[in-house]
Amino acid sequence: MNVLPTHHRTVTVRGHEIAYREAGPADAPVLLLLHGFPTSSRMFRDLIPRLAGDYRLIAPDHLGFGRSDAPSAAAFAYTFAELAALTAEFTEALGLERFALYIQDYGSPIGLRLALAHPERITAIISQNGNAYDEGLGAEAWAPVLALIENRTPETEEPVRGIRSLDGIRWQYETGVPAEYLDLLDPDAWHQDAAHMAREGQDEIQLGLIADYGSNFALYPAFQEYFRTSRVPLLAVWGEGDQVFVPAGAEAFRRDLPDAEIHLLPTGHFALETHAPQIAALIGDFLKRRVVKAA
Repeated sequence: MNVLPTHHRTVTVRGHEIAYREAGPADAPVLLLLHGFPTSSRMFRDLIPRLAGDYRLIAPDHLGFGRSDAPSAAAFAYTFAELAALTAEFTEALGLERFALYIQDYGSPIGLRLALAHPERITAIISQNGNAYDEGLGAEAWAPVLALIENRTPETEEPVRGIRSLDGIRWQYETGVPAEYLDLLDPDAWHQDAAHMAREGQDEIQLGLIADYGSNFALYPAFQEYFRTSRVPLLAVWGEGDQVFVPAGAEAFRRDLPDAEIHLLPTGHFALETHAPQIAALIGDFLKRRVVKAA
């Protein structure tokens, strides 16, 4: 197999350096990969080479994450609205006019806000544990976050800080992964994420973003209306053991997109860690049937 290289690049948006990974032919259909909390474009390291022969893959690190700049919370308003606007400007800086979206965790509201603002740019959506429905919220995992959203105090902040500790991040990687797949998990993943989350300023950045997550709930009806009116081709490849975004969130897409393709995989929140080959195959087949032929 001819494996194309992955390039590690940066571009300046609003004076901030945004790091991103890129692979594939410059003239191929574009797939924009938007990562979740608390990771970075590194989560796509096993997926990108598997699709780069047919697609141009671009995976940015959100501002405040990975290798992108992380201005202080005093210098940048860390809200999902601002991250979505910055992502739109990132695509414009790279000259991306039409693209499919891969959304996971935080990448879901960021990508769906981008779709609301620029529906003409979106050719398809791949949701990998990327939620847009109330029923997709795991009750136990979300309890401390909902308490913070309802009333941000030092007392409600403290439990949420644990989510980005090494143990809290490892929990996100391991929970819901069957025993036979646990040794496929790369421990470097949660150690690297934890190192990024421990950098100076991250406490204010991440608490601010988590506190703002309620603004995404308020947009769920708009996201769902977008699905109904756009009829955007949608593939959900979901780790069925995820306790953050539970499988009901994947099944809910069919309520607004009856032709949505839903695949529940025997893994957890970070499904690419254990099932990258299967997900790549599903994406390749889906895009060729639902997007490339329709173009």
